[in-house]
Amino acid sequence: MAQHFLLSAAARTLSLRQIYKAGEDAAYATFCTLRWPETAGEAVCPDCGCFEVYKITTRRTFKCKACYRQFSVTSGTIFASRKLSFCDLLAAVCLFVNGSKGRSAVQLSRELGVQYKTAWVMAHKLRESMQDEYEGQKVAGEVEIDGAYFGGHIRPANHRKDRVDRRRRRYQTGTRRVVIVARAREGRTLTFVTRNEADGVDLVARTVTAGSIIYADEASHWDHLSRGYAMGRINHEESYSNLDGTHTNGAESFFSRLRRMVRGQHHFVSPKYLHQYANHAAWLEDHRRESNGDLTMRLAGNAMAAPVSRQFAGYWQR
Repeated sequence: MAQHFLLSAAARTLSLRQIYKAGEDAAYATFCTLRWPETAGEAVCPDCGCFEVYKITTRRTFKCKACYRQFSVTSGTIFASRKLSFCDLLAAVCLFVNGSKGRSAVQLSRELGVQYKTAWVMAHKLRESMQDEYEGQKVAGEVEIDGAYFGGHIRPANHRKDRVDRRRRRYQTGTRRVVIVARAREGRTLTFVTRNEADGVDLVARTVTAGSIIYADEASHWDHLSRGYAMGRINHEESYSNLDGTHTNGAESFFSRLRRMVRGQHHFVSPKYLHQYANHAAWLEDHRRESNGDLTMRLAGNAMAAPVSRQFAGYWQR
């Protein structure tokens, strides 16, 4: 029986021991290279684009010769106004991608020795940089679509006589959301969060290119897509896969990872941030065959290319 990729040595190309053994200077050089790959790590002014800068080595900052602005390697990025060392930042990214089903903020805070608030904001900033990979993306070819509901659990009363019918609208909490997924069999996994699965019809139509083949279950709202796409339908009451290749197993694989992430790692996810956790699971699915070293460099590069977070910068200070 073939060995699973995550169990092989090819999946383990970076460790915390290597990061901390290399030291702060090596971690700093890594972030410089990721920030300015076109100049092999040599600083470029983020304001005027000037290549001539002074190095202020005592504070690891630079000063532009043209506009006289002082800046650092993390200025204007997700990591702007950081307090952690560069070793700790790189270790945080490595720990974050090592969790194949995600990593909770409590666990991250214990491993890094920082406050829970610091770990929570950092994790969301990393998810925000993941989301940038999918901005404006579309899927094509053979595309599987499906929806699954998350959140809104109502705890039943202790005594049977006090229990209510939790299916009725008046007993709902209003926090239940559905995650819609459109996953190309040879491409990306796009996710959307809506209140009803039927709301995903228009979203799928806008993100699946013309000429694609869409595979879906027997839910009636997907019938509207047959006007513009060739479709394959699978009735899950009869089978999960047909001999002609009709199935939605790729979409179900994504939901399996997302459910384990929500239930096993985070236990509770606010509907306000459910889209970030869905994108996180999609990112892990799309890059599941890459080593943890490649994933660390990919995510750190995304973070250095992303602008300052408008949602999580100064989050606890409102």
